[in-house]
Amino acid sequence: MVVSSVASSSPDYADALSKSILFFEGQRSGKLPSTQRMTWRKDSALHDGHQMGVDLVGGYYDAGDNVKFNFPMAFSTTMLAWGVLEFGESMGADLKHALQAIQWATDYLLKATSIPDTVFAQVGDPYADHNCWERPEDMDTLRTTYAVSKQHPGSEVSAEIAAALAASSIVFKTYNIRSSRRLLRRAKMVFTFADKYRGSYNDSLGSSVCPFYCDYSGYHDELLWGAAWLQKATNSQFYWNYVVKNIHNLESNVLRNEKMASGGGLFAEFGWDTKDAGLNILVSKLLMSVNNDSVPFRSNADKFVCTVLPESSMKSVNYSPGGLLFKSGGSNMQHATALSFLLVVYSRYLNQASGVINCGDIVASPSRLIQVAKSQVDYILGQNPLNMSYMVGYGTKFPQRIHHRASSTPSVNQHPQQINCTDGSTYYSSNKPNPNLLIGAVVGGPDANDSYADSRADFVQSEPTTYINAPLVGLLAYFKSNPV
Repeated sequence: MVVSSVASSSPDYADALSKSILFFEGQRSGKLPSTQRMTWRKDSALHDGHQMGVDLVGGYYDAGDNVKFNFPMAFSTTMLAWGVLEFGESMGADLKHALQAIQWATDYLLKATSIPDTVFAQVGDPYADHNCWERPEDMDTLRTTYAVSKQHPGSEVSAEIAAALAASSIVFKTYNIRSSRRLLRRAKMVFTFADKYRGSYNDSLGSSVCPFYCDYSGYHDELLWGAAWLQKATNSQFYWNYVVKNIHNLESNVLRNEKMASGGGLFAEFGWDTKDAGLNILVSKLLMSVNNDSVPFRSNADKFVCTVLPESSMKSVNYSPGGLLFKSGGSNMQHATALSFLLVVYSRYLNQASGVINCGDIVASPSRLIQVAKSQVDYILGQNPLNMSYMVGYGTKFPQRIHHRASSTPSVNQHPQQINCTDGSTYYSSNKPNPNLLIGAVVGGPDANDSYADSRADFVQSEPTTYINAPLVGLLAYFKSNPV
């Protein structure tokens, strides 16, 4: 794929869209198909799950490492599916590749949920993996398999997988009805398991998942998120009743109440850990034409917007001097893409209902939400103080030394001999640009002063993740058709 130049006045959203989807091919684990376009990547982790007597080959590596963390992987899948549902008609020829990206995940998630009352939550020992700088094709670290069960529950990872399967079932209803039905059946089964055997995978799996993808916000948001997607997939009163009946659990969770006090409230949070803002916006669509003050989804969706708008007195995010949205926590671009996705989706829902948002003395129209989201996308694509794109392969200036094992070590094509765990450290510490372009990867991004070091060692800034890119796919599809 050609590396494009970026025009500061008019980003090429179509090119960025193509590349944002191509990135997922660089994150693939397992046996790669003949259609693989990122050809410097090869087969990897072909025996995952075998020591447990189950096939767990496939799926995605979450970031620059070689572990398959199913919690963020499922969230990324949900967001890819939501993006196609909202903006698929704008994707053109890239829709086919977006569907393939979703299916690569769902094929794996079906394997991870193939045993009743068991959900496989992770493959790969994170400590052994993170102590090596090794391309996935050479992995010789432990591929330990971690599962949750009736006795050792994991409601958040299970319910997020249910959400991913349900959302994907809606997508494939148009393209493959048989696959759609299978995904929906499994989503129902996994959700029932998540709800019946309640508990956090933090407690069941301990240091295997914490601090890597520790669930800090509790599992009730995932249960409601999963139920909301199942309601959307089935139009069943059962799941709607579940959401309404259990909404109080979001407020009663002790961990969540502690976090609420830190500013913004959880109605302002959205990402792989916390689903509140996304849940409120997803459900609000059902309520746009109905006056129902007994459920807080629409009012909380409005409050979320007020925490993001730069001019709002209720703002709970920060903006860099160059205009990039910032929230606490690492890999900041995940906030810029996920929250911007919600703004665009909610603006569409508001438009359909001729609605506006009141933030104190500020009245925000749907078009204002679009403006804020566009400012974030444009910043990522090069309209920033450094005049650099934060998407690898987009523009003439982009990150060269991303924190990514496969990208930073020679490909099997160039170096067929195995590169062992400790041998990779020379590539990690090298100041040379990565030899393999992970085209489409969006890195964690600059600091709060718009400064970017372009250093592999600074993983907070230089590591790409699937959950940065997943919401961006939908955003780029929207701005491709609505560039102004």
